[in-house]
Amino acid sequence: MIDLAAQFLREATTRLERLAGPNPAIDEAVRLTADALEKGGVVQAFGTGHSEAFAMEIAGRAGGLIATNRIALRTMVLRGGRDISELGGAEFERDSNIGENLLALFDIQPNDIFMIASNSGVNGSILGVALAAKARGHKLIAVTSLDHTSRVQPKHPRGKRLSEVADIVIDNLAPFGDSTMELEGGIGVGAVSSITAAFIAQRITIGVAEAMRQRGKTPPVYISANIPGGDEHNSALENLYGERIRREA
Repeated sequence: MIDLAAQFLREATTRLERLAGPNPAIDEAVRLTADALEKGGVVQAFGTGHSEAFAMEIAGRAGGLIATNRIALRTMVLRGGRDISELGGAEFERDSNIGENLLALFDIQPNDIFMIASNSGVNGSILGVALAAKARGHKLIAVTSLDHTSRVQPKHPRGKRLSEVADIVIDNLAPFGDSTMELEGGIGVGAVSSITAAFIAQRITIGVAEAMRQRGKTPPVYISANIPGGDEHNSALENLYGERIRREA
C-alpha cells in the first residue's frame, strides 16, 4: 500500500528545499522590503481565498515584522459599504473594479511596498489591487504559481496576470491545479501552495530582519502576545505607525 503521507511529505519537502536554496527573486524582495521599511514604509500584504494565509503570515504574527498591514476583501463590508451577502460567493474575489476602492480604505503612504499572493494570479480583485498599487507608484512583490498562471486566461479586463504586473515574481512551485498527488480514478489531492507560500513569507521576514540588523538597525518584530510583556511590547511598536497598520479580524 502506498504511504500517502510519506508521498506528500516528499512533494512538500522537495519544494521547500528548492525555496531554501539560492533564489534571486527572494533576495531582491528582501532588499526592496528592507529599503522600504528603513524609509518608514509599511508592507501592504494582500491575498484572497487560501492565499490570504500568506498575508496573515506576513502581517501581525509573532516573530513577524511590526510594519506590516493586511488588506482583506472583507474590509469592503466592514468599512466600505458593501453588503455582507457579497462575501458568500466567488464573485467578490473576481470583482475587477474593487482595487482602488479597497486601497482607499487604508492609510497607504508613498514608501509602502506591496506583497500580493495568488496561486492562479488571474482573479479580478487580485489584479485590481495590483494595478492600483502600481498606478500609485508602489513596488510590488508577487507570490504565484508560474506553472498554473501560464496555463489559464486572465479574468481582469486589462488581460494581465499578476506575474506580468509585479516588479518581483516569486514562484511558489505549486503545480497546475495545486494538487501534487493523484489517487486512483484521477482524484487530485495534496495541495501545496499554502505550505510553500508560508515558507516564502517567513524567508522574506527573516531576511528583512537580518538585513536591517546588518545595517545597524534593530528589527521591529512582534513577540507572542501570550507571554509576559508581549502586549506591551507589541503595542508600543504598533503605536509608532498609528492607523497605518490595522489588525482587523
